[in-house]
Amino acid sequence: MSLGSAGENGSLIDENLLEKYLVNGYLPTIGIECHVQLATKTKLFSAVDNDARDAEPNSKVSAIDYALPGMLPYLNHEAVRLAARAGAALDAEIAHESRFDRKHYFYPDLPKGYQISQMYQPIIIGGHVDLPSGERVRIHHAHLEEDAGKLTHYGDHSLVDLNRAGTPLIEIVAEPDIHSAAEAREYAEELHGLMTFAGVTFGDLYYGNMRFDVNISVAKPGEKLGLRTEIKNLNSFRSVEKATEYEIQRQIAILEKGEKVVQETRGWLDDAQKTVSQRSKENAQDYRYMPDADIPPIVLTDDDIAKMQKDMPTLPPEYRTKFAALNVDESVVRTILRDQNIAKLLAEILDAAGGETAKRIANLFASTLPAEDENEGARDDAQNLPTAKNLIKLAEMFVIKEISSTSEKEIFVEMLKHDADPHQIAESKNLLQVSDESAISAIVDEVLSDPTCAKAVEDFKNGEEKVIGFLVGQVMKASKGQANPGLAQKLIREKLR
Repeated sequence: MSLGSAGENGSLIDENLLEKYLVNGYLPTIGIECHVQLATKTKLFSAVDNDARDAEPNSKVSAIDYALPGMLPYLNHEAVRLAARAGAALDAEIAHESRFDRKHYFYPDLPKGYQISQMYQPIIIGGHVDLPSGERVRIHHAHLEEDAGKLTHYGDHSLVDLNRAGTPLIEIVAEPDIHSAAEAREYAEELHGLMTFAGVTFGDLYYGNMRFDVNISVAKPGEKLGLRTEIKNLNSFRSVEKATEYEIQRQIAILEKGEKVVQETRGWLDDAQKTVSQRSKENAQDYRYMPDADIPPIVLTDDDIAKMQKDMPTLPPEYRTKFAALNVDESVVRTILRDQNIAKLLAEILDAAGGETAKRIANLFASTLPAEDENEGARDDAQNLPTAKNLIKLAEMFVIKEISSTSEKEIFVEMLKHDADPHQIAESKNLLQVSDESAISAIVDEVLSDPTCAKAVEDFKNGEEKVIGFLVGQVMKASKGQANPGLAQKLIREKLR
């Protein structure tokens, strides 16, 4: 959310919502750049496998990646298509002409000595991300570029792995519209959802499919914007939030001592939960951008763009609107939207069986899936979800009291392992409730005549309502959990009138 454009001296002119964002009298201003690894089969400028997960170092490299003499790059058209779809997800403009530039900054993990990027004419212009909280973060632009390799440092030497060198990326540059650590995380989560649901990226944060660079400054309201620091390569939503929290407090502490914040690049130490200085921050001129002479411009017509953006899938904001009919807690919807396959499945159940059934299934997923910070942003190619038909049947079994809520969850967990008919699972696990009134009546009579229940029976007759739970529990125990508890309670009350 932008608090207003800056005046000539950089001062903030809209103070209506300062109370919401002030931290110890200072206003944080946050901009996030996100590197999104595109889900192409091959690299941006060479026909090399783009999936280097768990691959041997330097096993996914070609002569082009090694920059051998005479080797020229050629553009992966699928990367352009995915960039266009990313633009659609961001509600952005796709440039009819975009160009590549060389970024001459020392890259020890790029053999040719420079990175190919888009400085002056990016492919994606503008756009925005609407947060679930209602705020809007504007996008300045997003550009195509290649990734660098990976350096592993040892005591007296470093080893380079070029598997990642040349991997296609889009770098999404947001305007500094964020003013809290919580909103920084919310933006990262929503951007991840947009990019993965649109099929732009696999979105596995562990493998660096999306990496966040967070730029932070603090200043007193009305004063010139403070010097910013950049925290590089954050690869989890939790680290985006925690690193931002820490850096805001660190900068405020510096200013409170009358010292100046140094403009620099910092890293995040997750174990120590603090940021550390890495290097002084470069400005654009330090990169010495120049047009790339080997790659022609990308020229797209309106028809080209329309074809690339055809058949866009349902995105998180649309699902969020649809699931509003479920009337569930916002955290349940957030859990569902962490997985596109689950969101699709729940939408199918909602359309086929209505809100109450979909609500039950949504709550089952929310209570069963890992906590929000566990395995966040992970890619799961082997996910095998139950069918909508079987999940609807499971919910119906609870409604007609064939199973208890505890049994319903147990069956659901089993269905997540292998899709099967819930009734068959219930039978195999002996979870079907007995709803035969005469059979349960006999068990109730047995429990009420048991000497160990005599005091509870007497207390209930004397108006102690809470003991009904104990008596129902005894019936459940005697029936080995198979009695319908609602019917058991009804019969107990009738017999003790």
